[in-house]
Amino acid sequence: MSIVISNLQKQYDANFTLDIPSLNIGDGELVGLVGNNGAGKTTLLRLILDLIEATRGRVDNNGHNVSGNDEWKWWTGSFLDRSFLIDFYTPEEYFGFIAEVYHITQDELMNRLAHFLPLMNGEILDKGKITHDFSMGNRQKIGIIGAMLVNPKVLILDEPFNFLDPTSQHIVANLLQEMNREHGATIILSSHNLSFVNDICTRILLLDKGHILMDHLHNAGDKDAELEHYFLYSRKS
Repeated sequence: MSIVISNLQKQYDANFTLDIPSLNIGDGELVGLVGNNGAGKTTLLRLILDLIEATRGRVDNNGHNVSGNDEWKWWTGSFLDRSFLIDFYTPEEYFGFIAEVYHITQDELMNRLAHFLPLMNGEILDKGKITHDFSMGNRQKIGIIGAMLVNPKVLILDEPFNFLDPTSQHIVANLLQEMNREHGATIILSSHNLSFVNDICTRILLLDKGHILMDHLHNAGDKDAELEHYFLYSRKS
């Protein structure tokens, strides 16, 4: 599944937060979106998911304009922040809700959840707690699992490594690579963690003040010297 962006702009007051004339993310790419705070990363992800309205331009998900069209949602999974969760549901109720929406049977739901048991680490299921009462790290896990549970062809994640302990970060990185390599999912993730971006991504986009400053094809596991140079010197004058 491809994501095609055409003349996309988002303006607040007199300022453009995002201005991307053209961007094509191809089928099966694992794209790392990086940039300093305020670069426009989350704005871009929200536009891709039609959570905010573009000032002009459009985003197509597998040939479907995301604005005013729900078809693309059937093959798209996402987790940007805790607002995606249902605080008064237990994790079991939340996963069950997702299964019902996506027509996943109970048996299949159990099979899929079993795949995420290493990430849950015995801390998520059968605890008798609503989502609101879990730690930030475990809420992050619940959201990521919910996004991946539907076996999406397109997966959008904002800072997936936030709040996670080092072991959980590595498990999430491995799950993302597995979903990309074995299932061909197109994945876009934003992250401040350049180490994980370098480790798993096949393409890296650097945003600066709402513009794409760099767009690199990338060999997962390699360091990107130009990217590291940017972050080392971007605030030095």
